[in-house]
Amino acid sequence: MWWGGRGQSFNIAPQKEEPEMGLSGPKSVQGTGMPEPRSRQLGSCLASGGLPGEQILAWAPGVRKGLEPEMPGTLICSNLRVTFQPHGWQRSQETPLSSEYDFSLANIGRLEAVHGPSRVQLLRPGSLLKFIPEEILIHGQDFRLLRVGFEAGGLEPQAFQVTMAIVQARAQNSPAQQYAGITLSQAGQSSDSRKPPIPLLETIEDWETERKKQAARGWRVSTVNERFDVATSLPRYFWVPNRTLDSEIRRAFGHFHQGRGPRLSWHHPGGSDLLRCGGFYTASDPNKEDIRAVESMLQAGHSDVVLVDTMDELPSLADVQLAHLRLRALCLPDSSVAEDKWFSALEGTRWLDYTRSCLRKASDISVLVTSRVRSVVLQERGDRDFNGLLSSLVQLLSAPEARTLLGFQSLVQREWVAAGHPFLTRLGGSGASEEAPVFLLFLDCVWQLLQQFPAEFEFSEFFLLALHDSVRVPDTLTFLRDTPWERGKQSGQVSNYTQVYTPGFPGAGNSINPQLSVWDWNLRYSNKQILQFRNPGYDPEHCPDSWLPRQQPSFMVPGPPSSVWLFSRGSLTPLNQLCPWRDSPSLLAVSSRWLPRPAISSESLADQEWGLPSHWGACPLPPGLLLPGCLGPQIRLWRRCYLRGRPEVQMGLSAPTISGLQEELSHLQELLRKWTPRISPEDHSKKRNPNTILSQSR
Repeated sequence: MWWGGRGQSFNIAPQKEEPEMGLSGPKSVQGTGMPEPRSRQLGSCLASGGLPGEQILAWAPGVRKGLEPEMPGTLICSNLRVTFQPHGWQRSQETPLSSEYDFSLANIGRLEAVHGPSRVQLLRPGSLLKFIPEEILIHGQDFRLLRVGFEAGGLEPQAFQVTMAIVQARAQNSPAQQYAGITLSQAGQSSDSRKPPIPLLETIEDWETERKKQAARGWRVSTVNERFDVATSLPRYFWVPNRTLDSEIRRAFGHFHQGRGPRLSWHHPGGSDLLRCGGFYTASDPNKEDIRAVESMLQAGHSDVVLVDTMDELPSLADVQLAHLRLRALCLPDSSVAEDKWFSALEGTRWLDYTRSCLRKASDISVLVTSRVRSVVLQERGDRDFNGLLSSLVQLLSAPEARTLLGFQSLVQREWVAAGHPFLTRLGGSGASEEAPVFLLFLDCVWQLLQQFPAEFEFSEFFLLALHDSVRVPDTLTFLRDTPWERGKQSGQVSNYTQVYTPGFPGAGNSINPQLSVWDWNLRYSNKQILQFRNPGYDPEHCPDSWLPRQQPSFMVPGPPSSVWLFSRGSLTPLNQLCPWRDSPSLLAVSSRWLPRPAISSESLADQEWGLPSHWGACPLPPGLLLPGCLGPQIRLWRRCYLRGRPEVQMGLSAPTISGLQEELSHLQELLRKWTPRISPEDHSKKRNPNTILSQSR
């Protein structure tokens, strides 16, 4: 499943001898030339290349086309994936779960059969093949392309069978049920001594350690949702103000959609707090105690509170889904868009516009968080999509720690996985109509930051590509479920008892979850590939140890906030109260009166923050804050990801980073080695003269 791209730098070299098939077959029955039974159980030994419960449905010899050089091998369809296995290559035991040749059934977005120059059939689940295919094209939803041509000479039935097997397997495929995850015993590792690569935030210890790491002294870990009886979409544990009781939290969270009340997302070293919550459930009927608890949690001990209307100026879920579909159609190799109109068609997809909007809003929120000490609350109706996107981007812009490799993985685990982003529904695995690749939009935003600030990030573009492709690989539960409750139920971690946590006690917290996560990269990628995850251009001077934040003030006693603001449409508007129920019963029916829509300000938020109002005073940009450019040319197409199905476009692709230049240098050195034998001895003395080379090329 490795990324495609120019030169195919990570193709696995064929071995000299030809071993058995890495999927334990298909081997022909001796003397007949026919394959063994197609439904033969593969077993659970990953060293042989098969996944637990995987069965081969059909196979056919063929040639991988579209790349140079063409590669002979075998196309195999199982009940979990489609894979192309080159001749003489055996799946590495070090990376047993997948390779760049694998397409999980959930990842197949489009399947085409080709016969001759004019006969092309689009095969959907339930389709009947009308001819013997000479080629099939498998378009992945991750923008990869697998093009396989079948050999002639009596093998046409096998080509027909493997094509129909893919069609039928796709029709029967259900990502929600097809694979329940791989346990460590199946992967050949010891689960007793295993420690997750990053904290999975499934224990109280993980949350307490992270709280101390952020120095959030005014906050504590709440266990009120330990049995998921407050909200199944919330994690078992989250951070709440020290002075708020769990009984108050239970009542207060009932006044927010899906029970997702205000919780700490990130504590800025300068003293500000970034919170996230769902929309107010205005049909509820809170009493004075409930309102007081809600205001206390939103205020978080600060006198200055800003409510952020998250969805203002951002696309809807339907807009994101439509833009992604248009982008994928545009990037197909056989796109009907003329070359001279391609860039205008790209703008017409609106994908770059939505990326630009997310970065612009995240920049504004970063200014709100870093300009002065306050409570900034991200409020989205469901609190499961753009709240996570904006919160993650704000931390990337404001905290150098989040730009490290481990820091970024921890950020995704906390703000997306543990926070209950509905990965399965948004990525089309549940069959629901609420598809929208919000997480992929977030990864595009991160890539834009990586291009604009290449020395600020420890991870590379290849790491982002690996994470982009991992969302559709059904080998872990990280992206296969919608809520922490579903994920914990599937892995056997949901219990019906209340756990008592004692800081420093060795047995505190749940036992370590033996379930694999997406962060176990060594099960999918080789050591050489994992080394590419690190950005060689990362400046050590930007590491968190060299970042000296401002002195953190003492946590203030909760009281009536002196200033309440609504951030909407790029402007700050004063509010009379935090909660829509207080002193205005009519607001229960007309919530829009509580959320005014001011005219779009011509001034930037930075101008407002450092110039208005005057009693706030001026405050320079803090160290470590990144403010990306969002003008038209500054937002670019992620070509190495979206144009992977078009090798001719990838040729000569260079990124404005040191890693990109190193890859281009390796490509040029390879070309030089190929051309060297063509240079005659008498020309050897001339080849170093650039003028001679230029004159010969004219």
